[in-house]
Amino acid sequence: MIGAIVYQLTKDLTEDEIKKAGFDSYFVDHTTGIYPAGANGMPYTAASMQVKGDPITDLHEDMAAEQKARTTYDNILRFCDDPDVLDPIRFLRAREVVHYQRFGETLRILTDRLDSKNFYAFNPSFDKKCLRKQQNRNRQVNKN
Repeated sequence: MIGAIVYQLTKDLTEDEIKKAGFDSYFVDHTTGIYPAGANGMPYTAASMQVKGDPITDLHEDMAAEQKARTTYDNILRFCDDPDVLDPIRFLRAREVVHYQRFGETLRILTDRLDSKNFYAFNPSFDKKCLRKQQNRNRQVNKN
């Protein structure tokens, strides 16, 4: 969505407007095409998507990513006064908040199902023996 907004704002610029806005070096490489990059000019890479295969670790990473995106949208809102940009950015910001909340709920559900003393001792998506032992212990506790 951000790329589409940038495209809409730049597609009809004249050469002078491009230069005045400081957009000329981007224009030389990409014209008005969408090229995902950070404000510092660093291109987007998959390196920003961290996955360990451990649900607890991955949920914390997901929650951090949502907060980083929310902060970016907050910063855009501080500098923008165009209503055609503000409305979609507010929507995206609200979406990040909801995603953060859902990931947090999922993390709570996951940790509630694990042994509260030992849930960092194994990876429940990989260490199936540990998970089975934990489930058996939970059954024994529930019977008593």
